[in-house]
Amino acid sequence: MNRIARALYRTAASTRQNLGLSVQSVRSMATETVNGIPVEVVNPEGAKRVIVTKNLPGDRWKQILASAGCRVEISQSPETILDNATIVKFIGNSCDGVIGQLTEDWGSELFEALKKAGGRAFSNYAVGYNNVVVPEATARGIPVGNTPGVLTETTAELAAALTFAAARRVVEGDSFMRAEKYKGWLPTLFVGNLLQGKTVGIIGAGRIGTAYARMMVEGHKMNLVYYDPFENKFLEEYVKDYSKLVQSKGGDEITVTRCGTVEEVLKVSDVVSLHCNLDENTKHLINEEKLNMMKSNAVLVNAARGPVIDEVALVAHLKKNPEFRVGLDVFEDEPLMKPGLKECENAVIVPHIASATQWTRSGMATLAASNVAAILQDYPVWNKPDVLGFVDGPFESIPKAAPSIVNAKELNLKMS
Repeated sequence: MNRIARALYRTAASTRQNLGLSVQSVRSMATETVNGIPVEVVNPEGAKRVIVTKNLPGDRWKQILASAGCRVEISQSPETILDNATIVKFIGNSCDGVIGQLTEDWGSELFEALKKAGGRAFSNYAVGYNNVVVPEATARGIPVGNTPGVLTETTAELAAALTFAAARRVVEGDSFMRAEKYKGWLPTLFVGNLLQGKTVGIIGAGRIGTAYARMMVEGHKMNLVYYDPFENKFLEEYVKDYSKLVQSKGGDEITVTRCGTVEEVLKVSDVVSLHCNLDENTKHLINEEKLNMMKSNAVLVNAARGPVIDEVALVAHLKKNPEFRVGLDVFEDEPLMKPGLKECENAVIVPHIASATQWTRSGMATLAASNVAAILQDYPVWNKPDVLGFVDGPFESIPKAAPSIVNAKELNLKMS
């Protein structure tokens, strides 16, 4: 389904009229300063005020909110991350809904400000919501939305890219060339690790972990070990069936093993990719002790959440073990890095871009807007895992529901 959806997105420009989307209808109709904050305004005459703390890609999300009768104010602040004081000022005395960012601290202060302003809906522009204190929203009767279902392959692809960039020393080679140090081919120049047929370990075998595992198993015939509190029968059966196909063509058996502990995964894997949630149990899951359990030439990849790794311990480990490599999309004190990390040539570091494809980022905006618009129109909550009907297809066929509300049960919201 996701491959089909991506194909639909690529053809969207030529079929915009058929989808019921008018570029003119979603373009900003005004630029104003609201509560001291520069904003782009969509549908200025809308009766419901929705603020968006960052500009988001795509047009469909704007049309969704405008069609719901919302005046949409999109922050144009030059600040990369808005602090709480600025967001409170932006909310002001009257605000019906907010689309916020994972870089913001949505706890008692912001939800109290939103409640006092008459707010009824909030959506995080992310699938994760560790930046949101959901009970604080629930206590004030505010539904909290998120954006699952459109990040799976996109994030898994970035994790795979980090894996090979680290294993094959791509960034080191790129810097070497740009510095004009290359004088000719050498047998020992930037020798890295071959991953074909080796062992890949997954910590967290949810949707993204499963997609990454399939990429590594299918593309590179890697044996799979994984740790997850829950057995992933689909993934295990998939690998076993794929192994039978490979063996029928003369290839070697590909194995899959669910490990009882994280430690078991770390000890046997040539690559370890983290795909777990961040909570009190997973903060610094990968610490000095765990790093020392890994193979000296292993590759560690994190496209989940930065604090899952003790970054100070990681820097020390990278310095002591030059053959050990890491690929990071997220950081413990994001946007900052711990001292010494940027000097480690055996680290590939990118600025939290795992979801950064046009289809995914636009889809996230659409889902966030759909959450807010649906709540403000008293629509029920979507009760199905497939959310592509919100993201693709004719505009008039978008389900009349909120795609994902994480506290729907606690608030006794009606389900579709």
